[in-house]
Amino acid sequence: MNTKNVIVALDIGTTKVCTLIAQKSGQNLEILGVGSHPSIGLKKGSVINIEKTVESIKASIEEAKLMAGLQHLESATVGIAGNHIYCFNSSGVVPVKGKEITQTDVERVIEAAKAVLIPSDREVIHVIPQEFKVDNTTGIKNPVGMCGSRLEVYVHIVTGKTPLIHNLVKCVELAGIEANSIVLQPIASSRSVLSSEEKELGVVLIDIGGGTTDIAVWKEGSLVHSQIVPVGGSHFTNDLAIALKVPQNEAEKIKLSHGSVIPDAKGNETYITVQGLSGTKPREVSVGFISEILNARAEELISVVKEVITEKNLSIDITGGFVLTGGGSLIRHLPEMAEYMLEKPVKLGYPLPFGGMTTVMQHPKFSTVLGLLQEGVTTGAEAIANEEETNENDMFDKIGKSLKNAFKELF
Repeated sequence: MNTKNVIVALDIGTTKVCTLIAQKSGQNLEILGVGSHPSIGLKKGSVINIEKTVESIKASIEEAKLMAGLQHLESATVGIAGNHIYCFNSSGVVPVKGKEITQTDVERVIEAAKAVLIPSDREVIHVIPQEFKVDNTTGIKNPVGMCGSRLEVYVHIVTGKTPLIHNLVKCVELAGIEANSIVLQPIASSRSVLSSEEKELGVVLIDIGGGTTDIAVWKEGSLVHSQIVPVGGSHFTNDLAIALKVPQNEAEKIKLSHGSVIPDAKGNETYITVQGLSGTKPREVSVGFISEILNARAEELISVVKEVITEKNLSIDITGGFVLTGGGSLIRHLPEMAEYMLEKPVKLGYPLPFGGMTTVMQHPKFSTVLGLLQEGVTTGAEAIANEEETNENDMFDKIGKSLKNAFKELF
């Protein structure tokens, strides 16, 4: 039995749990396995049923292991979101001990920036340096080796409620894998979708997931603000289910097949047949009525994003506009409506390709998990996996079945 160094990414969302397994060769990645399973047990990004969440995670991991031909995984990089996440900016300053600034000085000044009072039920997830200042010189990204007597840093701090973080980690561990790194989902999505030029120019990533929308604001290559909004794609679906009196799965199909956030005159003349609740007869519904329902929720979501940007006085910094990604961003005409309301350029963001990435994976719904995979490489998060010994014919059969399960909702 051979062993391999692999990277595992685990995106535990409100509507789906997605697992990616990749082989690392230097800084290159080759995707070996993909697992996707409906998520049961989460609400707005937070665990509300441990048993159901563990079952969903296990199913997703097993599917990915089957495709990759692996028997055992040790650890994974896990994404986190939820409206319990709170982010803020801080700064710290220390005197430089020697003639030149060393890595030790950098670590000391970051520790100083972390020394802020946070509630006892919260813990720090990330401390992300934005820029350093050496004496009176600002805008420094890496001060190591520079001469100076005073080192200052500005950082972005991400915190979450300790019990909710521990619940998520517990679910991962009960599923048989260690959570060796917790990464905020909008940071991961930014990693896979945004180019360095966009981050430098000034851009807002809006990742619309199932239960939450994750916002990440970048300026001069640094993360200056992040926030989780408790409105996501499942809210659009739920609105349709209630208004049309149809089951959730039927509402989801209608949303993707006939939904648009911009009503038009033609929609009022076009009708579709919808199957109602069990025991009721199918009936005709106008496409225009469906658009009106989706329009109301889209307007609410975009208004919240606009309010966040206005409150933080970030409008002037967003030269590159807005980028929509995530499975909830695929409703027709959402970018056009967002561009009208936000008065800035808006585009749909797809994960940037890398080695071994298939065309099917280059889809907005996989933005977060692909970013988690790349974060795993950066942090050196490795998992030791045992290669499962199977004959060649069995392997091809299993891979075919796993691919069909993982991607059937795309076709």
